[in-house]
Amino acid sequence: METVRVGILTISDRAAHGIYPDESGAILRKRMVEEMGWTVAQYAVVPDEIEAIQRTLRAWCDEEGLDLILTTGGTGLGPRDLTPEATRPLLEREAPGIAEALRFHSLQHTPFAMLSRGIAGVRGQTLIINLPGSPRAVQEAMDLLGRVLPHAIAMLRGEAHPPTGHVLRA
Repeated sequence: METVRVGILTISDRAAHGIYPDESGAILRKRMVEEMGWTVAQYAVVPDEIEAIQRTLRAWCDEEGLDLILTTGGTGLGPRDLTPEATRPLLEREAPGIAEALRFHSLQHTPFAMLSRGIAGVRGQTLIINLPGSPRAVQEAMDLLGRVLPHAIAMLRGEAHPPTGHVLRA
């Protein structure tokens, strides 16, 4: 598989204004490079504003042609948690199994996972996945996603992928 180009978008009013560092984005960048061997081609921190989120997602999908965009933050029940609302209208196809699996996996660690509203889907050739904003939730999500993302990217690219019935091992 050729190099996978990833965008990491942190959505947080406080991180965007420098009130605290972007720990979740840093975790994602590190894991993409060190564990997956992929290239983080784009990284940004934007406030919890639909227009800023959509502008970035559109550019990274339509102009940059990234393979994968991981967002972190803005998936809860708070009044400024608007990441799913910003993401959904841009998707051409949703991938509900990804979001469902992430919530199920996180529920094994905390009951608060049921409050996450993140979604996942495809725009063009780009897979977009909304992750929660907490560093711990991001670590847990990547423990699961790291096993399936290579297969998902290969499928999007139309490349050969493991035959049906192939079991991914932890």
